Amino acid sequence: MIATTELPGVQKLSAQEDLKILLRSAGQLMLPCLLLLISQVLTAQQAPPPALPDTSKMTYNQISTGLKLYVFPSKNQTQQQQKVDEFECYKWAVQQSGIDPLNLPKVQAAPVETGPTGAAVGGAARGAAAGVAIGAIAGDAGKGAAIGATAGAMAGHRAGKQQQAQKNQQSQAAATKTEQDMKNSYIKAFSACLEGKGYTIK
Repeated sequence: MIATTELPGVQKLSAQEDLKILLRSAGQLMLPCLLLLISQVLTAQQAPPPALPDTSKMTYNQISTGLKLYVFPSKNQTQQQQKVDEFECYKWAVQQSGIDPLNLPKVQAAPVETGPTGAAVGGAARGAAAGVAIGAIAGDAGKGAAIGATAGAMAGHRAGKQQQAQKNQQSQAAATKTEQDMKNSYIKAFSACLEGKGYTIK
């Protein structure tokens, strides 16, 4: 056993006071770290906006063709003028719709659960009930229930897989529709701009 000696004039601190001192010290150390983290977040550079297409390498109807639109110059605009007008309308439509057709965000399909759906359990219960009735007629209700439960669980498992496959299809279809809606919103703005500049759009 180690003997402890108390120094004269030194006041012994309670465990509670020790904890308060420790927490105060930790707080004093954490504050500069927190301030540094906040300043880094505030000064962090934002991702640069997507680069605009290089118009020197574009054909006169490249944007409209990419959107599967037919643009007719109703006021006999030259190909160079159409190229300039399409580019101006491209930028305007991005501002108005918030969608850039050259950098469309990928819409992820909502995740669908892949675990058990409960259909197997429900199928087993229904199968067991039917099996009891059949087994009772045949003279062995217990055996009929076991056979019915197994058959019902297998049928329920198949039904559960079909439900999950259907949910996956629905989720993917919803993602595709969202992407198409975004594109349609952009096309509407782009078309309105070109029509205002004297083009016929189909």
